[in-house]
Formats: sequence, C-alpha cells, structure tokens
Amino acid sequence: MVLYNYLRSMSAITSIIIADSSPLFRFGLKTVLERDERYVVLGEAESEAELLQMLTLEKPDLLVLDCLASGFSIDTVLQCARANRKTRMIAITASQNGLTIVNALRAGITSYIKKDCSMSEVLEAIEVTGQGGTFFCGQILDAIRRESIDVSDLDLVDLTCDPVVLTQREIQVLILISEGMTNVQIADKFFLSNHTVNTHRKNIMQKLGVNNTASMVMYAVKSGFVSPNKFLFQQSN
Repeated sequence: MVLYNYLRSMSAITSIIIADSSPLFRFGLKTVLERDERYVVLGEAESEAELLQMLTLEKPDLLVLDCLASGFSIDTVLQCARANRKTRMIAITASQNGLTIVNALRAGITSYIKKDCSMSEVLEAIEVTGQGGTFFCGQILDAIRRESIDVSDLDLVDLTCDPVVLTQREIQVLILISEGMTNVQIADKFFLSNHTVNTHRKNIMQKLGVNNTASMVMYAVKSGFVSPNKFLFQQSN
C-alpha cells in the first residue's frame, strides 16, 4: 500500500472502485480497466454495505456505480458522498428517466451513462471524470434535453446529518405527491381544501430546503417513504 501511494503521487494513476450487483459487469469492466496503466481497481462491491465499508478504507478517486441495481439506491450515492466527498462518482444504469437523473446528480453523481453504451464511451466517461470533468452519454443527454433539465442549476443535497422533522400529515402528503397525485386528488383523499394541501406542500419544501417536486420525491425515496424500485423503474422508458 505504501508503494502504491508513492506511485500514485508520482503519476496520473486513477484509483477506482466498481459497485454493481452483477458479477459479470464488475468482472468485465475491471478486466478492461486493468489493461490500462492509468487505472488501478482497488476493489469491487456488490452491496451498499460492502461499498461503504470499502470507501472508508480505500478513498478512491472514482466510483463507478449502478445506483439502481439490486442492493443499491439513490440513497447509496448520498451516503457515499458523505463518506468521502473527494471521490467522484459515475452512475451507469440500465434504465433512466429525468427524475432519476435529477435525483442522482443532486445526491452527488458527477457523470451519468447507460449500460448499453459502447465500451469506448464508458472509458471516455471514466477518463473525463477522472480528469475533473463531467460526462453524459448521448442517451442521457437526450433525456436531459427532452425533459428540459438544467444540470447547471441543480442544488446538491445537504450532506449534513441534521434531522428533518415532518408531521404525520406532511409525510402522508409527501408520499402521495411522490406517487404522482395532484393537490386536488390529495385534497379529495383527505377531505381537505386545495389551499390546505398547497400549504402542506410549501411547508414540506421549506423544511427540506428544496424548491421543486423532484427534490421532494428524492427525499421520500431516500427516507424510505417510497420504494425506489416502485417509483423510479415505474417511470423509466
């Protein structure tokens, strides 16, 4: 390890951890990266718990992560960002939609590509991100443009651990908002006025420190109020 740290400080070696529930994907990417002297793969993680433990020990430059794979979630990205703020993260997933992209970027993802991209595009994403840049594959760029996402105007999630306290009614409203219900539908369900529901919505946003529905949904997912599989995959195209 001492020799590795010395060589790393004297060269442009980029250290990487690969996190994915698929052994085949991890093996394939690791095999390709190990052929390039610019990279060293410090380890592979097949679950969130394994990844977080590895991050505290290894402190990699890059993390290549399928945050939608079994055993991982958008919340994994947030926990990784809290564990090591210097590690840059590349999301590589099989599916995606605007909400997934927004939530991943706000949680701390630097670059985003799809698993059906060519290996040359995957390697380009790793190279660009390792050099301090941001990379989106063509399919992700199409989704960003199609849904008018301004990636330069996305506020990162607060990485502090200060608790956010919502009332029981606010949690109920948040869950229904995350499931796609309108203010009118929520008002009808709880026998409330539309104005009251709108007030709940504003109070939730104020407490969470966010200014859009996508950010509210992300909080609901990472807090366990809404299942990421049920919600994120349901909306993917």
